[in-house]
Amino acid sequence: MSANPLAVNLCGVPLRNPVLAASGTFGYGVEFASLLDLNALGGIIVKGLSREAIAGNPEPRLWETEGGMMNSVGLQNVGVRAFVAEKLPKLRDVQAPILANVFGYQMEDYVEVVRMLEDAEGLAGYELNVSCPNTKKGGIAFGADPCMLGEVVAAVRAVAKRPVMVKLSPNVASITPMAKAAEEHGADAISLINTVIGLAIDARTRRPRIGAGFGGVSGPAIKPIALRMVHEAWKAVQIPVVGLGGIATGEDAAEFLIAGATAVEVGTATFWDPTAPTRIASELGAFCRKQGLAHVSELTGTLRMP
Repeated sequence: MSANPLAVNLCGVPLRNPVLAASGTFGYGVEFASLLDLNALGGIIVKGLSREAIAGNPEPRLWETEGGMMNSVGLQNVGVRAFVAEKLPKLRDVQAPILANVFGYQMEDYVEVVRMLEDAEGLAGYELNVSCPNTKKGGIAFGADPCMLGEVVAAVRAVAKRPVMVKLSPNVASITPMAKAAEEHGADAISLINTVIGLAIDARTRRPRIGAGFGGVSGPAIKPIALRMVHEAWKAVQIPVVGLGGIATGEDAAEFLIAGATAVEVGTATFWDPTAPTRIASELGAFCRKQGLAHVSELTGTLRMP
């Protein structure tokens, strides 16, 4: 066991603590370098990368909800080539592992982005965002169809030498078949949950609060949903599970580990506290000490269901 009571191993990637900065809320990591010690993070999952740069959705893109936030940024990003040329070199001195979040509108997009990243130095692995519409098949989301999910995971697995984690959507009838499909087709880990589709309305104008109409709800309000799905996924697979969805404190993180997660990601909390990932890791360590635990892994999968 590591001398560091918070150190964990995520599908072969050593983390100094189990708290990672989630994709989409932490930029490319470098933007936060003046606000916290990037080396103290368990890991950084950079903003989602596509084959070409994407400008994103019309404004407004964010709306504060009761107990959370709604967003429809539209996966704005610089594109994989610019990331490799301009962003990744600035991350190579960061000691925390860097994972690239990857998305696409068709299977070939995922494969091509990962293929380009395979030639770049400084990455520890990939997180596949399978919640994007597949325009070749009528806009069906990869994350809502086990067969399509399996196809994209297998295709990426064929070109990726680094670990592949699959980020699952909560907008499904059951998370179990999605988790199993990811595992059976080569995923090294799964992460969940992504945002829950929602709608905010301005009653005076009778229009949506978000420029694109619908948006993804995140933050503390979705934590009970996330905990339930993490536990269900953990029971269904043998690969590591990474939990996210409303984590704002160290005790929140502990709850996800108890539900079955090996590690967690912190997203929305960084909007009001940019240091949230490192603060939460510190609070998690304090929680473990108060509980008399020698190592944080003693929490994982210890939920006592009736």
